[in-house]
Amino acid sequence: MITVDLNSDIGEGYGPWDKGDDAALMRVISSANIACGFHAGDPDVMARTMRLAVENGVGIGAHPGFDDKQGFGRRRLPLSHAEITNMITYQLGAAQAMARAAGGEVRHFKLHGALSNMASEDAELARVCYQAALSVAPDIIIMGLAATAMEVIARDLGCRWAGEIFADRAYNDDATLVDRSIAGSVLHDPATITPRILDMLRHQAIITHSGKHIPCQIDTICVHGDTAGALSMAQSLRAGLEDAGVTIAPFKG
Repeated sequence: MITVDLNSDIGEGYGPWDKGDDAALMRVISSANIACGFHAGDPDVMARTMRLAVENGVGIGAHPGFDDKQGFGRRRLPLSHAEITNMITYQLGAAQAMARAAGGEVRHFKLHGALSNMASEDAELARVCYQAALSVAPDIIIMGLAATAMEVIARDLGCRWAGEIFADRAYNDDATLVDRSIAGSVLHDPATITPRILDMLRHQAIITHSGKHIPCQIDTICVHGDTAGALSMAQSLRAGLEDAGVTIAPFKG
């Protein structure tokens, strides 16, 4: 019997602008990575999204990124480690306050966008990011890209860890994500995605764009909330996994 968590990056609207169907996604996923106001989100969006998570029994995660709304946090910014530490501390603190006000608690922590991609390649940066989070919340579960520098550092720090794979992204042979500028980096067809994810779960391995298998611990699967057709993709993926006997439940960390 395979049990796995299904997560989505969510709460990424801003002011009157929506980014994905958060309310509907909350009925499909078991964990939500909620934007903390820098790459996306604002206090009102955060409050609404936190309430939705509590109402649906969905695990709440802080999802900090670069202060770059114009680039949606997907541009690599050359910040110092001190700046990144303060940026993460600030966003995690905001997420904790908003979650508690909504009657919940921040359970996990997941880096967003370019910051996540950089930390998956750079062990020193991953350590800076995770130490910043753990200094605020020592028992928080760190969610990160399985089989990358993120996992190496999380295990070295001895913190609670959840290995993540992506349903809608292609992989390089070093377990990092194929750059979004490359054709085929973002996947959209549920008929292709579900069998691919089932294959990864059965082998407990990332299957890369070239077909290479990278053994890893898979605790959670991400469907990006801003990807075109995200809701139908998440619904189809969950149904396909459950039809195959997979149980969807929050990860333990």
